[in-house]
Order: sequence, then C-alpha cells, then structure tokens
Amino acid sequence: MQITAAMVKELRELTSAGMADCKKALTEAEGDMKRASEILREKGLAAAAKKAGRIAAEGLVAAAISADRKSGALVEVNSETDFVAKNEDFINFVQQMANQALNSKADTADALLAEPWQPDPSQTAKDVLTNKIATIGENIGLRRFTRFIIEGNGAVVEYIHGGGRVGAMLTLDAPEVNDAILEAGRNVCMQISAMSPQFVSRDDVPAEHLASEKEIITRQAMQENETSDKPKPAQVIEKMVEGRLAKSLKEICLLDQEYVKEGEHTVASYLKSVHPDLKITKFARFEKGEGVEKKEVDFAAEVAEAMNG
Repeated sequence: MQITAAMVKELRELTSAGMADCKKALTEAEGDMKRASEILREKGLAAAAKKAGRIAAEGLVAAAISADRKSGALVEVNSETDFVAKNEDFINFVQQMANQALNSKADTADALLAEPWQPDPSQTAKDVLTNKIATIGENIGLRRFTRFIIEGNGAVVEYIHGGGRVGAMLTLDAPEVNDAILEAGRNVCMQISAMSPQFVSRDDVPAEHLASEKEIITRQAMQENETSDKPKPAQVIEKMVEGRLAKSLKEICLLDQEYVKEGEHTVASYLKSVHPDLKITKFARFEKGEGVEKKEVDFAAEVAEAMNG
C-alpha cells in the first residue's frame, strides 16, 4: 500500500512522533493507522526504558492554584538538559502536571502518575510522561509535588522565579483576603525563594534538630578555644554557643529572617505591618535539580571517543 503524506501527517498529529518514524510505522503496518500508532507506542516504550536510567537534574518547577485560592500544588519535573526545559512542549507538560496534582488526591509521585490524565482520561499520566520521553528524546521524571488545602479563612499564594528554576508556595491565615494580603504573600514567597528557610518559626524546629545544631556549634566553639592564645572560661563559651545558635535559628526560621525587600523589618514584623492578624501557616520551596548529583561531562573526551569510534 502506498503511504501518502496525508497519512503521515495524520499519524504525527495523533502521536506527536517524528515524520520519519511515522512513515516507517505506517509502512510496517501496511497503512493501518491504529496498528501504526501501536508500533510507535511500542517503540516509544522501549526507547523510554533505555533513557530511564539517565540523570535528569534540569527541568522546571510549576504551580497551579484553584480559582478561590483555597488549594494549590507545586511540582518539579526534571529533564536531562536545560535546552529541553525551554521547549514549549515540555513547559506545557509541566504546567499540566501541576494542574493534575492540584486536582488529585494522590500523596506520592507514583500514585499521581497512575491516575487518568485529566486532559485525556483514556491515558494515565504515566502514559503521557512515557510518550514525552520518546518524543523529546530525554529522560523526564516527576520528581516531587506538594499540595496545600485551606479550610476556612486565608489563601494559598505562589511565586515562580527564573522561568521555573525555583518555586515557592505558602498558606496564609487571614481574616480577609484582598490585594494587599495577596501581595504580602507573594513578597514572602519571593523571600522563601531567595533565602531558603527550613521552618516557619522557632516553634516548628524539631527538638532533635536543635540538639544536633547545638552539639555541632559547641564542638566548634570548644575547638576554637583549645587552639586560642587566650582560652575563655566555660560560662563564656556557653554564651557564645547560645549566641551562635540564635543566629543559626534566625537564618533557618522564616519569620525571624531579615525581610530582604526592607532591611528594617523581619518577615514577622513585615506581616504585622500589613495586617496584625496575618499569619503564615506553612510553606514549600522547590529548586529544580536540588540535591541531584549531576554527571560531570568531559566534552573533549566525548569528542575524542566519537572520532575514534
């Protein structure tokens, strides 16, 4: 059977596969469009399986917020290269994944991927992800997501920085939600993106973390004292440790941090200046590729290997 350009075009629109792959699949399927789609899918799954082990440390962070701002989702989807992260198809996919997370009840990435894909329930989210890997040609993965839901007063607020390099989301507890409250939420999200706090307030710091931090600071202070020309008495060392611990907490607790947009404020005093009853109850910060060990590439060696190969 003769394979026409119109048939190739139709199959490409159905599958998003390359023109050459579509033509090969149609030839193998003797013009049967359904069988050609299956062939492309089978080849795509095989290709995706081969790519699954490759390190994906680039990608994007995206957010989705409900119309009433009572719920929100933050996701990180990774790719192998920054080039793919700028691809419009990939950007749209990451935003769709954020929407998927917003409207899901899944609590793990695997559970989310197993759900029907909301734009096309005939596929699972995992099916769509696998097809993206085959089409784009890189390993892609949903690394993590979080979902915030507010019961009662308040709002979920988000901020995405650097075109998806960093994202922050928080929940505000406020007696009313207006433009000033939402602006304050966005400003604090920017603070979170820039300053990477770990906890909302000192009350949220686990006792184990405090004990571990104090032990580390104490050891450092004692080592400094042992090598000092003028050793300090134990009570002075104790005060030094308390001071350094307080400084450490100020760096990791959001409300204690210096508010970067206005140095005379802490985040806590800034919020109070907007509304005396405005509170932040929780937050999340995702930075793409954070903590992923990236493969060091020796391009000179790669070129030499290619030439010798």
